[in-house]
Amino acid sequence: MSDDAGLLDEVAAELLVLPPARFTAARNARAADVAGPVGRRIARLRKPTVAAWAVNLLVRDGQLGEAVELSRALHEAQDDLDAAELARLGRQRRQLVTALARRAGELAAAEGTPLSGAMVDAVQKTINAAVVDSTVAAAVLTGRLVAPVDLADLESDALGAAVAGSVPGVVPAAGPRDDLAARRARKAAERAVREAERARAEADRDLAGADKRLDSAREKADRANERVDALRADLKRAEADAAAAAAAVDAREGERALAVETARSAARALERAEAASDDGEGA
Repeated sequence: MSDDAGLLDEVAAELLVLPPARFTAARNARAADVAGPVGRRIARLRKPTVAAWAVNLLVRDGQLGEAVELSRALHEAQDDLDAAELARLGRQRRQLVTALARRAGELAAAEGTPLSGAMVDAVQKTINAAVVDSTVAAAVLTGRLVAPVDLADLESDALGAAVAGSVPGVVPAAGPRDDLAARRARKAAERAVREAERARAEADRDLAGADKRLDSAREKADRANERVDALRADLKRAEADAAAAAAAVDAREGERALAVETARSAARALERAEAASDDGEGA
């Protein structure tokens, strides 16, 4: 590698771990400092996607060493056609990819740029590709990604386009690849499809269960609403009965008051009559 290429790689590695919002200004300033042919190449460096930047943070954090070791073990198991070991390593790979993607998300959030669900998915695909394919691992471990990597793109020039500066271990192919690495990549992609299909089936089952529980909850809610409507109707009738009873009480109280007054008048009349009778007898 020439000195110019080495300098470009070094500067790219420095720039591509900066938060994406700071990248352009820092790149332009660095290009101006270096100047010359290398400066012009620095000025043309692409701003990384957020997912690629998060993987670069993971590389800088030193978290991909275990993934690379697992990749080597996976390749050996494939060569030996050890089914049991392949199954064990497959489970370990999925756990490791998930854990590394989570760590990348934590690093990105600590830098003020949380990852969306789509970004986490792109990070996982990139880490998985690095675990499955040693060429991808070498490229990812440069810490100079500008775009995420997907196993489905390994048979094109996508890997070279995803890395800023030199790409270790990548030799442009004159025609379609059909070597061991490509076959491994296709097998890995097929396994990924099978895993996705299983995940989809599980999701469909979960959805069906959720729909059933939702229907049951809606039926209970409908019955409860019907009971509430019935109770409201009973309440209206009871309120009407109470109002009628109160009116009847008012009427009876009026009748009683009139009767009391009539009785008092009668008593006074009786007293007057008795008094008049007593006066007549005395005369």
